[in-house]
Amino acid sequence: MSKGKYYITTAIAYTSGTPHVGNSYEIVLADSIARFKRKDGYDVYFQTGTDEHGQKIELKAQEQGVTPKQFVDGVAGEIRRICDALNTSYDKFIRTTDDYHERQVQKIFKRLYDQGDIYKGYYEGMYCTPCESFWTESQLVDGKCPDCGREVKPAKEEAYFFRMSKYADRLIEHINTHPEFIQPVSRKNEMMNNFLLPGLQDLCVSRTSYTWGIPVTFDEKHVIYVWMDALTNYITGIGYDADGASGEQYHKFWPADLHLIGKDIIRFHTIYWPIFLMALGEPLPKQVFGHPWLLQGDGKMSKSKGNVIYADDLIDFFGVDAVRYFLLHEMPFENDGVITWELMVERMNADLANTLGNLVNRTISMSNKYFSGQVENRRVGVDAGAEDVDADLFRAAADTYGRVSKKMDELRVADAITEIFALFKRCNKYIDETMPWALAKDEAKRDRLATVLYNLLNGILVGASLLEPYMPETAEKILAQINAAPVDFAVLEECAKSGDAARAAALYPDANKVTETPEILFARQDLKELIEKVDAMFEARKAAAGASAADQAAEEVPADVIDIEPKAEISYDVFDQCQFRVGEIIDCREVPKSKKLLCSQVRIGSEVRQILSGIKQHYRPEEMVGKKVMVLVNLKPREIAGMMSEGMLLCAEDAEGRLALVTPEREMPSGAEIC
Repeated sequence: MSKGKYYITTAIAYTSGTPHVGNSYEIVLADSIARFKRKDGYDVYFQTGTDEHGQKIELKAQEQGVTPKQFVDGVAGEIRRICDALNTSYDKFIRTTDDYHERQVQKIFKRLYDQGDIYKGYYEGMYCTPCESFWTESQLVDGKCPDCGREVKPAKEEAYFFRMSKYADRLIEHINTHPEFIQPVSRKNEMMNNFLLPGLQDLCVSRTSYTWGIPVTFDEKHVIYVWMDALTNYITGIGYDADGASGEQYHKFWPADLHLIGKDIIRFHTIYWPIFLMALGEPLPKQVFGHPWLLQGDGKMSKSKGNVIYADDLIDFFGVDAVRYFLLHEMPFENDGVITWELMVERMNADLANTLGNLVNRTISMSNKYFSGQVENRRVGVDAGAEDVDADLFRAAADTYGRVSKKMDELRVADAITEIFALFKRCNKYIDETMPWALAKDEAKRDRLATVLYNLLNGILVGASLLEPYMPETAEKILAQINAAPVDFAVLEECAKSGDAARAAALYPDANKVTETPEILFARQDLKELIEKVDAMFEARKAAAGASAADQAAEEVPADVIDIEPKAEISYDVFDQCQFRVGEIIDCREVPKSKKLLCSQVRIGSEVRQILSGIKQHYRPEEMVGKKVMVLVNLKPREIAGMMSEGMLLCAEDAEGRLALVTPEREMPSGAEIC
């Protein structure tokens, strides 16, 4: 019996280039949730796809000498291929260049215009091309885009705007009355404090400065802003019609049960998207989860460095299911995860090859060695101590589904996998406790030996059945080797709810026969050999890209140097107008309603100045206090985020965007001039 519908979506991937492995995490995460829900009795619809319009894509196509459609066709095909390579079970792959989607976006825009939610005006501000966003001067952080930290340029153009403020109070009420709507809670707090409570500005929803977009039907010099185009895929992909003729599938699956997105686009999905839906009179999605990022532990992935890791690379080295395990297991619920070659080898050897692979292999091998592969449950003549050991294993088998299900309901997927591997570890411990090899030496304990092996296979069966959503190929291989069908989740749920350890202890078919030759599930990896292969791969990639002799010579430069675009030369007289002094930070606080700003009180000689800096992501307020820093003191004061800033702290920035305050090499007094 179905538990009901479950509609899950990923963010649609932007087709500006081939995604690296960090971008692939989201589709694997969504797939594991979709697979679990299907096995748990839900009617699941899983949608993913590609976002294919916008200025950035138009520029990329121009650089390559192709049309925008040719460009996105190639990238979208590659993104879909990667999804398939990672064995994801999506039901729909939508492209925003699909004809039906474009028609509905045009109809949605016209409807919102006709009902007065969209109006025509002019936009003047600072424009960030990578983010495709306009910003006011007060929204910039140190003169740069507050979202990505890149340069912005002044721009003015005619545009259509959406009246966001009209729906702001209604959205605030919805968020307050639906605490599950935005997860994790930290993302909710960020949206409320930084955007909604200070007051929403009307949103620019069309552009005239580029042409690669969906035209506004009644004003074709305008194309529809990429976010209105992209966000509506969640309803157009399941049959929404703006004229009121939405299909059966839409009525069945909307509202979405889960929008799974990266934390960097949480604002668009929890503010803009809900307001668009309110204006259309449609229900809001039940939950939006802004997952953290997967970062490369030994430096930022960069095509210029030649160190970008793609999903294909990891699949070639480790196999599909090992990659799925890495991606899912190494991501905390709320904080960014880190992936390194060393960590992957450690997980491969310890978790996959040893805990799981060795458990399956030696259990099957012992069954073949002692009973020619025949498996029987002979629970007779066991002593009390042995029964206690068995009972503990039975409880673990009975309880694991409940623990996994609870973690999945909370979207704590890494913790769910940990619970499954806890069962495999318990099986390994059971081998140490019962010592089958010792039992095999005593003919009188042959029944006990048969029961021990049965109990092990039963535990492996439960674990493999639960493992399928995360590592489907591995689960299939295990079940084939132990010659058993997966246990239905409904049965596991009954065992967990009733605490029926006895039933959970007899799920493996009695009088069964395992495979004669167990397959090695995961081969152990040698880190040194792997690193050599990785280095060779990156070198080959650079060579294939046609690196020049100058490029090769540049590789001899220390890895920690970076180059930046030079600014125009200035005269000494211009430079001499800048005054730099040593300041001591005596107090530092977070700026309310800002995710990037810290407010420091800086003693410069006998004077104390207030200076705002966009370094909140790099320094905690408490670690700022007491630092001696380099200050540009004759910078004209200006208002930032409603507060006055009376100078500038100087920082260095590396290629990964990390900042470090510039400090004196040796102890210097506050107020000392830097010359």
